[in-house]
Parts: sequence; C-alpha cells; structure tokens
Amino acid sequence: MASAAKGDGRSFADKFKLSFSGLSNKLESFADTHLRDAEEKAVHFKHKMGKLQNLINPNHRHDEAHEKATDEKRTRIAESHRYESFAPERDGNRVKWYIDGQDYFYAVSVALERAKETIYIEDWWLSPELFLRRPPYFAQEWRLDQVLKRRAEAGVKIYVVVYKEVEAAITCNSLHTKHALEGLCPKGSPGYGNINVMRHPDHNVFENVSDMTFYWAHHEKFIVIDHALAFIGGLDLCFGRWDNHQHPLADVHPAGVQNEIWPGQDFNNNRIMDFKTVDDWKSNELSKADFGRMPWHDVAMGLVGDCVYDIAEHFVLRWNFVKRDKYKRDEKFDWLTLEGREGENEDLIGVQRPKFPVGKYVHHPLSPLSSKPWAHKDQGTVHAQVVRSSCDWSSGILTEHSIQNAYCEVIRNAKHYVYIENQFFITATGDTQAPIHNVIGRAIVDACVLAGKEGRKFRVIIVIPAIPGFAGDLRDDAAMGTRAIMDYQYKSILRGEQSISGQIKAQGVDPTQHIFVFNLRTYDRLNKTEAMVRQEERSGVKYQDVQRAEAEEIMSGGVHGSKNPEDSKVPGKHQHYFRSDDAGDEKMEANVDSKRKFEASREEAGAGEGKSNTEDTIAPTTMLNGGKVSEQSWEGDPEQEKENFVQEELYIHAKVCIVDDQIVICGSANINDRSQLGIHDSELAIVMEDYDHIDSTMNGKPFKAGRHAATLRRTLWREHLGLLPAQALDASKDPNAQPPEVPNNAFEGPEYEFVADPLGDKLWDMWTGNATENTKMYRHLFRADPDDDIKTFDDYQNFLPKNNIKQGHLHDPYMPVADVRQKLDQIKGHLVWMPLDFLVNAEMAEKGLQLNAYTESIYT
Repeated sequence: MASAAKGDGRSFADKFKLSFSGLSNKLESFADTHLRDAEEKAVHFKHKMGKLQNLINPNHRHDEAHEKATDEKRTRIAESHRYESFAPERDGNRVKWYIDGQDYFYAVSVALERAKETIYIEDWWLSPELFLRRPPYFAQEWRLDQVLKRRAEAGVKIYVVVYKEVEAAITCNSLHTKHALEGLCPKGSPGYGNINVMRHPDHNVFENVSDMTFYWAHHEKFIVIDHALAFIGGLDLCFGRWDNHQHPLADVHPAGVQNEIWPGQDFNNNRIMDFKTVDDWKSNELSKADFGRMPWHDVAMGLVGDCVYDIAEHFVLRWNFVKRDKYKRDEKFDWLTLEGREGENEDLIGVQRPKFPVGKYVHHPLSPLSSKPWAHKDQGTVHAQVVRSSCDWSSGILTEHSIQNAYCEVIRNAKHYVYIENQFFITATGDTQAPIHNVIGRAIVDACVLAGKEGRKFRVIIVIPAIPGFAGDLRDDAAMGTRAIMDYQYKSILRGEQSISGQIKAQGVDPTQHIFVFNLRTYDRLNKTEAMVRQEERSGVKYQDVQRAEAEEIMSGGVHGSKNPEDSKVPGKHQHYFRSDDAGDEKMEANVDSKRKFEASREEAGAGEGKSNTEDTIAPTTMLNGGKVSEQSWEGDPEQEKENFVQEELYIHAKVCIVDDQIVICGSANINDRSQLGIHDSELAIVMEDYDHIDSTMNGKPFKAGRHAATLRRTLWREHLGLLPAQALDASKDPNAQPPEVPNNAFEGPEYEFVADPLGDKLWDMWTGNATENTKMYRHLFRADPDDDIKTFDDYQNFLPKNNIKQGHLHDPYMPVADVRQKLDQIKGHLVWMPLDFLVNAEMAEKGLQLNAYTESIYT
C-alpha cells in the first residue's frame, strides 16, 4: 500500500480527503434525487388535486397566458381558411369512394397489412373480433385483431383512440376493446408495447370530476397508415357494419354452417334485440333460423395526398389532449410530436412540456414527410379540405364547427340538386326552433326558394332510415327516445311553420317540387328448408345452437389477451391468449358437441352436401340480373316457404352529401346538433371537388361533371334502384375493394348512362316509380312500419300483424305462396318513400322524465 501511495505521489491524508469528498458528493446527489422525486410527486399530486378547482373554472384550459396565445394562433389559422377549418384547402389528392362494408373492410385489410411504421385508428366503437374478409371460416387470418397483431410483431407502432361509453346507456364495451388489443402482444413476446389504446372521456369522479362528459361521444371514424394514406367516413371497425350491395338478411346455411357470413354478435337486428355483452363476442341470442339481420348501408373514402397530413394532425392533437386529460401521469402513454408542428407550433397539436413529464416525446412520422408518396407530386385531381366538429371537452380547443359551415355553404350555393344520405336529419331553419340550433335547414330553404323564384328545376333528395336503429316497439314507453328523434325529424322536414317545407311555402314556393325524402328497405328468404328442420329434429339440436358453436370455433381461438395476459399464457408456437372472463371449457365443449350431432344427422335427414338446390339468400333478386323470386327453387312444401320470407329496413348509416355532380362531403357527422354544433359529439369529415371533369348532362343539357362526385352518385343511385349486380364474397379481384392507389370502377354500361343525368325525366320516373311500387308491396305483404296509414297509435295497433307474427315476417300466413312470389317480383332495388304522415295526428314524444328541457339535447 505504501509503495502504491508513493507511486501516485499522494499522501494517505490526501487520499482520505478525496474519498470523503466523493462520499459527500454521493450523499448530496442521493439527497438531491430524493428531493427531486419528492418534488415530482408533490407536483403530480398538486395537479391531481387541482382538478377539483376546475369545478368552479370551466375555462381552465384557456385562461393562462400561454393557453390564450395558442387559442389566438388557432383562431387566426382557422379564419384564414375556408369554412373556418383548422385545415387548409389542398390540391392533388387521390380520393376513392367505398360503398358498403365489403369493399371498405377489404381495402382496409390490404392497407393495414402493408403498414411499415405507424397506424392511427379513431373509432366510436372498435370490435377486435371483426372479420375484414368473408366468409370468416375461410378468412380467419383477416380478423382485425390478428392483422394488428401481425403488424405489431413486425415493429409497427399502433395508436388507437376509442370512445369511452357510458355503460348504462351504450353496449360497445370499450374496456374489452382496450384489454383485447393491448393483450395481443404480452410482455416478453414480439410486438410488446407496440399497441396502445386510449379511452375517452374519463368517467372517474375522483380523477376528473370537473371534466366528465356523459352526454357526448367521440364519433370520428378514420385510419391513418404510415402518414401515407388515410380512410375516413361513416364505418367503424365494429360488428354489424360488414355488408354488400345486395344487403342479405339471411345467414342460414343447410349445406354447412361454415358458410356463415356474420358469426356471433356480428349478426344483429337492433329492432329486435340490441347488442348485448359484446365482450362475449361469440354469443348471439338472435336466432338466424327465425329472424333476418338489419342490413347496413354506408359510405367511406380512402385517400392519398396532402389531406392525409391534416387527418394525422387531428389524430395527434386528440392523442395529446387525451394524454393530458386522462393519462398525464401514465408513463405507458407517450406524447406525440409531429413534423411541421415543431418548436413554437407544437402547441397546435396539444404538446405539453411539464417540469416533470411522464412518458417520452416520440416524433412522427418515423420517416420524414419527404419520403411519403404525396410529398413531391400530386397524387390525383381532387381539391379537398378536412373539416371537423371539435371543442374543449373533446380536443382541448375552442369550438370549431367547420363541418356545419361546409354543409351550409355548399348547399346554399347548389344550382341543380342536393343529394343527402344520413343516419339522422334534425335541423333548424332559424333561431326559433329550440332545442335545435344547427341551420343546415336554412341553407336548404334558401337554395330551394332561389331556384323556385328563378324557375329552375332543383331537387333536394334526402335518404334516411325509416326508424333510428334502436331496439324496441315504437309504441312502448322505452321507445320514447326513438320517437323523440323521429318527431324532431318530421318537424325539421315538414311539420310546422318553421320546418323546411313550411319556410319554403311561406315564401311562395311549392316545397313538394323541391323536397323529396326516402327510406331504404329490402327482403330475403331464410334458407330453413324442410330437410334442415328434420335435421334439427333427429339430432335434437336447434340451428341456433349450431350457430353458437360455429362462432365458438372461429372466434374463441383468438389471439387477443385477457385482463392479465401473463396469467393466461399458453405454451405453443403461436402463443394464443384467452379471455380471463370466458364462460369456460364446459360450455364450449357442449356447443361443439351440439354442432357434431347436428352435422352427423345431415345425411339421415336428407340434407347432405350437394343435395340442396335452394339459395342461402335471395337478396340478389333485388339487383341487376339477379333473377326473379318466382324463379327461385325451394325444397319441400311450397306453403312452408312463406314462413321464411322476411323484410327489414335497410339501415342508412352513411354521412354523405353530393351537390351538382361536383362536390362531395363525407365523414362521420350526422345532420343533427350532436354532430354539427362542435360542442357536442366530435366529428371529422372531408370536402372534395374533382378537377377531372367528364362529359355528362344536367336536365338534358351538356354538363361537365366532376368524376369523383358523379361516379359516386351514379353508383349509389344504381344500387338503390337495383341497377348494380350483386357482389361475390371474394373481393380480391374487385378494384373497388382495393386501397386508393387503385381507381374506382364505376361499372360503365347502359345502366351507368341511364343514371348520368340526375335531373333526367326517365331516371326520376324510375326513382319515384320504384319507391311507390316497393312501398305498396312492403305494406301489402309485411305491414312494414312506419307507414302513412298509421296516423295515430290506434292506427298503429290495427296496422301491425296479428296472431304473434314474428317481427319482419309475412303478416298473412294464408296468402298463397305463388301470390307472395309474384308480388316480391315487383320490388326493384331498395327505395321506398319515407312515410311523412306517420303518427301525424298523435303526440309522438310527450315531455316527461325521459324527455324534458334537460335531456332533449341528447336526441337532437
């Protein structure tokens, strides 16, 4: 030791001083660390408790100097843009339309599978067990959770924001969505930490008492992939939305239950039974052998171009706001920064940099914007702009209602027609129709009055659901909310002086020449053949039990995790993870045994494969070249076939507006106050005008139409008129089912040319003629409600089928089957008139506990 001390020239005393000094520094550093930790905990506790002060300060996100500066900056930007949107107008977008779920979900499956860096998903409801391709038995790798799991394992970062529902009122179970997705890649497995799911708003009274939102929802539906392409529209990635142009009601398959299209809870009819316990996604209490499903019509867009950036920016703002509002002290959730919104502009996307941040700051996109396909050259010919409904509770911003601004301006400037498909139609013509405040109705009045006084042919064509899709008999007290919505719709359209029709008439113009309102409806035949009934009898197993077993087989072997994935890990090559709240193996085995018994009796019952020549659905008979019902074969007693004919309203969930074959608005926003005011539900939409023009006609005169708007409108009208062919389940060769880099196929031909002129007399005669004949047939065969013959609740009682006829079935069991077939032959497409006299002489929605001054805004 002495020689060592001598070697470095330092005395023992010097070394002792140095060691003591080092110890002192360590102790000081140790103390500083503990003091910092204590300070950090104190700051977090202060902010946590500080939320209580917000009870008396509802403006707490906008009262500090830096917050006011951000608000002023956002306001300046919006005021410089059309419609006062956060986003500018952008040229050169390639935009593709998708009609109905089959095309949309297939395209989404292709695009998701190609993701390399990031996926953003914003949904009102997301079902991890949704099959993006059908039939599910033959496409199990295309279940949404499996697709996302593959991408996460490949290193893709997946960010999901879903609406956190009020459980007592809505059944979408976002907690299941979160557990299922985040459990796909447990700790220690590939992809761990690559899927993060936020739920908002917060209903935790202890954490967020001052900012709880019970009435309003996050209603956006959009996807952004690698900041390179986006999808936006009306379709959530959830149960009940997959459908095609022919809209089948039936899903009974005597030749083999593996041919089912809608497994488990995906088969749904809200008029009979709403979704229940959706976390038990295999179950379904609605028997396919007894009822048809509720078909679903929807529209969405896919795009590549500069507008992708704006959709991504909106997502990043929403993510950072929810991080601040709910997950600020959760290190699992990072802050997102965005190229183009750095430095002094990062406040525009809600980035905060507290003294003690929790979570990292992750910069997006992961590869520079300059590497994106739209960065250097135009991708298409569509001039577009993203618009939204958003505010303090939903995004932490001052109120923006640029969607309403866009609707009003586009409609008011219309010269030839306005075509609207929407789930709701509740709007005001001024400021005297409280509780309704959006003024899209006034824009419609102004456009119609100007056209009437100028002597121009001008039509506003509105297509909405016959009944909002909520369970229950409309006569029941429990249906008060549904009746209230319908009452507001009738008052918006034509009942009362302040209605659209009333205001047009008050200015000397005939509203019946301009305003036309329609619903959609369709029929099908359940393929419950005589042989299948014998099969049920001989096996002692009902088809409903078999459908449960099939759902068990293709949906239980999922890859998503339990609430505690570490406790439920199963050794094996693919490492599946199962729900911790599953009903158990005994129930599953019982369902499987039931299916085996049913299948074993097939030959004995005369229902062996290849022996059935009846179609599983006759929905194609409403479509082009789909044949006639009277030509369809049926096995067994012809009279028993009558028990299997069913009808249902075709539920319109699209949120699309097309004007003059030039401009399209499409997104998540309904036409009501919830979607349009900005202070209620959050929404996202896009306004599009194609500069690629095609030669067309308008009211018989040459006209330059925008390709995007014209082809979308023509295809929609052809579907509703029955002038489109039915779709095959295999969409792999269908260009309309591919991502947006593959152009739409508008199916050019005679039918395409027939619908070219939206004001053509022959087309209008077919449109109104089909609606009239279809309405008459559904009344005669099924007593489909609502109906113009139902003017009072007594009329309602007398109109509906008697003798315990099942919902949606033929009302007269003694009608000869040949007559039924012949009358169904007369139905073309899906159009029916909206019954504008329905309950006109009744009080549709009496004020009371459910409907009053405090609750009526929920329904508008």
